[in-house]
Amino acid sequence: MNHSRQSLKVRTLVGLVVCVCGWASLQPRSSHAQTQRPNILIAISDDQSYPHASAYGDRAIRTPSFDRVARSGVLFRNAFTPAPGCSPMRAAFLTGREIWQIREAGTHASFFPTDLPVFTEQLAESGYHVGMTGKGWAPGRAVGWPHNPAGKAYSKRKLKSPKGISSNDYAANFDDFLQARSDDQPFCFWFGASEPHRVFGKGLGQQNGIDVDAISVPSFLPDTPEIRSDIADYMYEIQWFDSHLGRMLDRLQRDGQLENTLVIVTSDNGMSFPRAKANVYEYGIHMPLAISWPERIPGGQDNDDLVSLIDVTRTIFAAAGVVPKQSDQMPGINLLPRYASQADKVTTPRTAVYSGRERHSSSRFNTLGYPCRCIRTDTHLYIRNFAPERFPAGAPRKYSHAKYDQQGQLVDAQLGPVDGGYHDIDACPTLDWMIAHKDQPGIARLLDLSVALRPAEELYDIASDPDCMNNLAADPAFGSLRDRLSSMLEDYLRQTGDVRVTDPEQADVWETYPRISGLRWFPQPDWAREHPERVPEQAWLDERRPQP
Repeated sequence: MNHSRQSLKVRTLVGLVVCVCGWASLQPRSSHAQTQRPNILIAISDDQSYPHASAYGDRAIRTPSFDRVARSGVLFRNAFTPAPGCSPMRAAFLTGREIWQIREAGTHASFFPTDLPVFTEQLAESGYHVGMTGKGWAPGRAVGWPHNPAGKAYSKRKLKSPKGISSNDYAANFDDFLQARSDDQPFCFWFGASEPHRVFGKGLGQQNGIDVDAISVPSFLPDTPEIRSDIADYMYEIQWFDSHLGRMLDRLQRDGQLENTLVIVTSDNGMSFPRAKANVYEYGIHMPLAISWPERIPGGQDNDDLVSLIDVTRTIFAAAGVVPKQSDQMPGINLLPRYASQADKVTTPRTAVYSGRERHSSSRFNTLGYPCRCIRTDTHLYIRNFAPERFPAGAPRKYSHAKYDQQGQLVDAQLGPVDGGYHDIDACPTLDWMIAHKDQPGIARLLDLSVALRPAEELYDIASDPDCMNNLAADPAFGSLRDRLSSMLEDYLRQTGDVRVTDPEQADVWETYPRISGLRWFPQPDWAREHPERVPEQAWLDERRPQP
């Protein structure tokens, strides 16, 4: 074992000792309460960026339930997801690991290896009543698991919902879950909303009172009535999620359970707009996060510490008093000693957080991914793009139909429309508007920021450029900072075993992980034609090529 991996194991072992001892030191003195472990309610929206909650001062949206959790505990202003896509983030959160540590589960819409320990399963083994409703780990195929890795599903209750919104009555299904537990049994419940994932009901935001004039449009999007309306529809879906959270909190309060419930409210990745979701820019990885536990965590804390959502995983273990399996592979930090005691020096805050992505959708030649990693400090964001020859949002154009022979050679195909690709961006009115108006002054630049080729390195000053518009990586004035952040990122990737830096010749292993969802077919790009040795072998893909 190399020195870097030993270093990670030492740090995580120390963290584990602090984690378990920290939980023990926080217990009340009565003998009854000493054995009373907390309930855990995890509420995860689907595609919500920071700062889209009223607790953060956003004037266009109303999230009273999120705000309620923040007031009674900690409002985090610098929380970050380990991945800007649904299933890799959820797998990272369930395991407490970075996406490059979890094989197939670290890519989108693949498989979840059964030898990866998840906190839900370990809490169940320790006596917790565990369940979920809505979206757990998804999309993907949990082969070999008895149920979704997030827990047994409670999804029978339905309601009549607006267009584009799930009919799952999340809060009623939470009631069913509570009814199924034994008396005094602690619970862990995963509330995975489908909102605000697209498709949105067009116009629902304005119809339900969202003031489009109060919306702050990110500078990487055109500020038009159409796009403001699209953002309003997104915000309405966040409010729908928030309303179900409120019903769950009310139920716990009526039952006298809220004081001893660890409530975690966050999202998986950023909003489904260009240059947000599936990107490691701020709007892709910067997450809302509020945590409360009234019996242990003093309320009213407004915090700027850098936090990774894999820190929350380790915190869940600590709160439950459960020693994680394979703890040395969990680089997260237990948050309880710092926020439960309000002692600033109990746990040293992070100096950086990390995120990354591989394949998102079927968006390029051979469904290849767009591998990148990033480091975010309190002032800057540095990004390493490992395949800058690939289009970050997906190829601009795909085949409307394609046929291949048994050797994988294209024998019949027809190209679809120009700008009919970009499938790493969810289909949406905002992208449609940008494509339709790309010849207008200023719009082409904004579209290029989302879809054009990117350099191998990117660097952004978050204080002056929170929307990540001005890449400083090639500016000699920032060369020293760029190199320092690059070195910090590489050190962390080595310590956590990322094949992208530990063994680049084996990095194509990511392309061997099957995508179980639908596939699209794209023309061969120049780089693949000129350098066929750089095209990964993909047996799973060859089996799915359409034939005459």
